[in-house]
Amino acid sequence: MPVNVGTIDRILRVVVGLALIALVFVGPKTPWGWIGVIPLLTGLVRFCPAYTLLGLNTCAKK
Repeated sequence: MPVNVGTIDRILRVVVGLALIALVFVGPKTPWGWIGVIPLLTGLVRFCPAYTLLGLNTCAKK
C-alpha cells in the first residue's frame, strides 16, 4: 500500500483521533466519538483512501 500521509498530517490525525475517542469515555460520553477511529487508523498506517481519490499527497517528495 503506498504512503500518502506526511509526518505533520500523521501527527495531527493521531492526536485528533485520540481526542475524539476520549470523548466516548469523558465529556459528553456519546458514541459519536468513535468516529475518531478513522483519523487514528489513517494516521497509524500512513494511508488515506480519500487522498487517493482526490489526488493529494502530503508526503515529502522522494
